[in-house]
Amino acid sequence: MAHPRISSQLPPDIDPTKAPLAFGRRALPKLNEELEDPELLTRQRALMALCDQVHDPENAYEAIRLGFLDNLKKLLLDEDSTVRRKTTEVLYIMATHNIGRTSFIKHEVIPALAQLLNDPVDICRWNMHYSLKLVSELPAGAVGIVDSGLVPSLVFKLKTELEEIQELVLDTLVGCLRVEAFEALATGAVAILKKKLSHPSLGIRSRAAQALMAISVPLEGKNTLFEEGVFPDLVLLLYDEDAEVRANAAGALMNAAVTTQGKYAAISADAIDTLLPLINDDKSKVRLYAIKALTMLAEAPEGRKVLLFHVPAFQERLNDSSVAVKRAAQIAVQVIEWKP
Repeated sequence: MAHPRISSQLPPDIDPTKAPLAFGRRALPKLNEELEDPELLTRQRALMALCDQVHDPENAYEAIRLGFLDNLKKLLLDEDSTVRRKTTEVLYIMATHNIGRTSFIKHEVIPALAQLLNDPVDICRWNMHYSLKLVSELPAGAVGIVDSGLVPSLVFKLKTELEEIQELVLDTLVGCLRVEAFEALATGAVAILKKKLSHPSLGIRSRAAQALMAISVPLEGKNTLFEEGVFPDLVLLLYDEDAEVRANAAGALMNAAVTTQGKYAAISADAIDTLLPLINDDKSKVRLYAIKALTMLAEAPEGRKVLLFHVPAFQERLNDSSVAVKRAAQIAVQVIEWKP
């Protein structure tokens, strides 16, 4: 005869590390209440469950509507490292959604995240920087980071942070520099970025060149690149095996060579001979920036004199598969062949 047996084990689909979800529309409100629970285990389990929920943009939107961000901001300063880690994880998952990024600005989550810049736990800082990186991809988000006064701190973090976190910091800085470069310039960012150009990590040197391209858009940035002697370092990067590095280096030279002193500094660094092979590079962005940089150098008499012998190479690019490269080659030929 069969006897009923009650097992002491949980059903296989129950995760004891996560808070059980209430049914239907009560699920998220219940989790929000548990985030404020004084018991540590309850907060931890609620955060574990919330991480799964906010992958869905509809749940992320509902969580923001219910006021989760206010509770999450408080949990960023929790004494427990697991709570801080899972809180930052929830926030960066939210930041993958557009509604999350825009809400970060509205609810002042950026200054709250910045409180973890010196957190002793590496993964907390990584999550925090990843959130900022995602927010900086929106122009309004980049403005929010700049307005929060974080740029000087981010620049200094390039000296001390782990390499994998430095890549995230550089990504964030690139977004910020595109909207405002003066705080970074005042903090000595160019000198720090110059050192990163020779870093063995592909990700770091590529992003450093990209940051220099962004910081050299305003005149003050172009002048600082000249004063810091960055041109030889950028020319050396044009030999890099990675196409993105070559493109970013050519783009930085393109911007910095707008000024007269920039043109002659680039010519002295042998930029012309190094850029010329890149107009036939496999990657269209490399071709485009190389042609534009050479066009800047052709505005100097010494540059034009050398490039006159290479007009046929530019004319070949008039049949390029990229419309932007075609247009750039056409302008380059006009500038090189210009006569006073």
